[in-house]
Amino acid sequence: MSPPPRHASRAGTAPMTESDRHPAPARPPLWARVMGALLAPWIALRKDPGEPEQLLPDARPVCYVLERYGVSNALILDRACRESGLPSPLRPLPGEPLGTRRAYVAMSRRRSLRPGRPRSRTHSEGLAQLVEAHRRDPELDVLLVPVSIFVGRAPDRQSGWFQVLFSENWALVGRFRRLLAILLNGRNTLVQFSKPVSVREILAEGLEPERTVRKLGRVLRAHFRRIRTAVIGPDLSHRRLLVDRVLDAEPVRKSIADQARRDSSTYADAWRKAHGMAWEIAADYSHPVVRSASFALNPFWNRIYDGITLHHLDKLKQIAPGHEVVYVPCHRSHIDYLLLSFLLYVHGVVPPHIVAGVNLNMPVIGPILRRGGAFFIRRSIRGSQLYSAILGEYVSQLIGEGFSIEYFIEGGRSRTGRLLQPKGGMVAMTVKGYLRQPRRPVLFQPVYIGYEKVMEGESYLDELSGRPKQKETIWALLKGIAGILRKHYGKVVVNFGEPILLDDLLAGHAPDWREQGVLPEDKPAWLNPLVDDASRRIMVNINRAADVNPVNLLALALLSTPKHAMSEVDLLSQLALSKKLLSKLPYSDRVTVTPLRPEQIVEYGEKIGVLVRTRHPMGDVISVEGETAVLQSYYRNNSVHLFAAASWVACCFQNNRRMSRSGVLRLGRMIYPFIQHELFLPWDADAFSERLDRTVDVFVEEGLLHVASEEEGGILARGPGQTDEVFRLRAIAHSLQQAFERYFIAIAILVKNGPGTLSSGELENLCHLTAQRLSLLYAPAAPEFFDRALFRGFIQKLREMKLVWLGPESRLVFDERMGTWATDAKVILGRELRHTIMTISPETARAAAEKQDLASRA
Repeated sequence: MSPPPRHASRAGTAPMTESDRHPAPARPPLWARVMGALLAPWIALRKDPGEPEQLLPDARPVCYVLERYGVSNALILDRACRESGLPSPLRPLPGEPLGTRRAYVAMSRRRSLRPGRPRSRTHSEGLAQLVEAHRRDPELDVLLVPVSIFVGRAPDRQSGWFQVLFSENWALVGRFRRLLAILLNGRNTLVQFSKPVSVREILAEGLEPERTVRKLGRVLRAHFRRIRTAVIGPDLSHRRLLVDRVLDAEPVRKSIADQARRDSSTYADAWRKAHGMAWEIAADYSHPVVRSASFALNPFWNRIYDGITLHHLDKLKQIAPGHEVVYVPCHRSHIDYLLLSFLLYVHGVVPPHIVAGVNLNMPVIGPILRRGGAFFIRRSIRGSQLYSAILGEYVSQLIGEGFSIEYFIEGGRSRTGRLLQPKGGMVAMTVKGYLRQPRRPVLFQPVYIGYEKVMEGESYLDELSGRPKQKETIWALLKGIAGILRKHYGKVVVNFGEPILLDDLLAGHAPDWREQGVLPEDKPAWLNPLVDDASRRIMVNINRAADVNPVNLLALALLSTPKHAMSEVDLLSQLALSKKLLSKLPYSDRVTVTPLRPEQIVEYGEKIGVLVRTRHPMGDVISVEGETAVLQSYYRNNSVHLFAAASWVACCFQNNRRMSRSGVLRLGRMIYPFIQHELFLPWDADAFSERLDRTVDVFVEEGLLHVASEEEGGILARGPGQTDEVFRLRAIAHSLQQAFERYFIAIAILVKNGPGTLSSGELENLCHLTAQRLSLLYAPAAPEFFDRALFRGFIQKLREMKLVWLGPESRLVFDERMGTWATDAKVILGRELRHTIMTISPETARAAAEKQDLASRA
């Protein structure tokens, strides 16, 4: 135990008066004022939280705890406290329980100049003295406030490459290096205050004196490690050993031996092959490169965007310390990689290691991305047991070491603006890695990224039209950057969704998973359902954090008309209705909506070149034209899920003047599993039915519907002919009308061909051809109208719900319920469209059969 304090009589033996406990504010010592004045021009502080005084629950004495001792740290802390109205750390505590005339302690320090002192210390004598003083004086109750100080953490446009070398890191640096860091980076200093800890409450645990001090020290050191990891990232000093650790893991060594047997080669040859795979994968994270990249990206964003807005990051920062964070954003653009890492970095969160496709590992760009934290994986790892084992072990090592990770579970960029069906490969590796090394609880953080214009918009249109995807090359990239810098892409919003804790998922699927002791090669029965559940929840929470920007609302309104045009009065009315639906029927507390009024939205659309105004004496017409009109379906699809309930209610009254409320709800419950699967909606059937009921009330309140009779729970009716109300209903219905048409196409083809006739693949092909034909016969449809993947998902959902099942020769079999579905479709689809579908679907079937027959003869 440490020796008693030098001022024992003042540390607790003499009773303290009230004035001792709450002394009048006093100035710091003269030396501190002089050195503080010399330091002031070189220091600019950013405090986290912005008002740290709110962390203190009452007026108890405060002792600050620093991670590292240093005069500069004490002066920086004193300045931050003075600016926030907090007690000075350079004035003694009442009774001087620390034995010194100061109110802070440090957990570690460099070699002291005093003779006889140890070279370095990793414990705090002051902390031991403070605990002992509390034992002697039962009235003493000091609050410990941990404070982390980072010099050179936040990037600055005027900073240079040399400054990066002296930015904050894990090393316990000497005085000269600290001086250089302050001179070069002091104007980017972060002071992070944490919640106070009562020494009296710690003593109440009743531990022995030495154990109390050791436990308190461990808790504080662990706290500082968590904060430092969250702010500047894990300690990278072991990075060179990571690949060797991967290759030395038992599962990988076993796979290397198996590979040697398959190749009839030596173990050494197989090991060299594995080593090459590991180096192809592994990131080479470099803080100076990340810091330097932030300097370059800041003017780049300012050049191409009118602003980048971030929401709900503060909620993540509250829960992230102590967790392994896995960022899972939606994937709309190649910019997603850079944008999220940049925003995290400038807001004081270490950038994650990012899973990137090996196609991006090109000359010049690949090494930069790798040093920015990217690790490259192949598009497909099937058929390579060795590669799969290495990748799985690498992910496991990252998770075990506390590195945050980022990956896109959609597998690729969405070309339609909707979320793609998730691919659970990386989620499965994350789960397995955590099961092997459950050191830190894993937290999946969904992220929604919303653009007003995507850079790849034109290439997306080309690919949806049938052109092959262009291969990424360094020359294509440079050419693309040159074109990008000549354009503006509006604003970007990044929203952090509600996190998902892996421990909660495991508790639901495998409550005894810790006792099971899952081995790397094990694949328990609950693993796949858990991965599917996690992937689904991630997509749902991405959509629950959507941002509705002006372009989304304009696309929703204008694409509902045949010529993609509206009178200005009608457009303003429709925009107002959309915003009213979003406010009266909130989707989630994390959804953000543009604050612009309808008139401002139209003005903004003209400003960024989305809208075309045609002057007319009877009122201006607002439209979207050409490729811009086609691309608007992308931005409409970003937000279409938010209007799912409203769209369904409106669809029910497109071809029906009157309909019972109970009928709207009954059919909505029937169709819900399919739109839930396609749009990743968050409700169960009962909650969706309740939402439909509330939507009907809003429609009645807005005059779009009225209650014609109280029979059957209320007969609802719309206005006759082409009234304004009918026009507004049609505009709301249009966003999902084509989805319902797709469902009926599949059902019509099934019913027309009969049970046991078509396989899943044949049905998917016939649906695609029929939808394509309808698009040619009528107004051009949205690109996703004849998307094979959407038909495939619908067919899969039919099978999951046991509405169809596989019969002999893998043919789809169904019962009379399918006929009922076909009958109910009359409520949604007009007579002409139903007739066309029923007419062309058998012809399509015969044409496909003839084509297949000719192919088999050839």
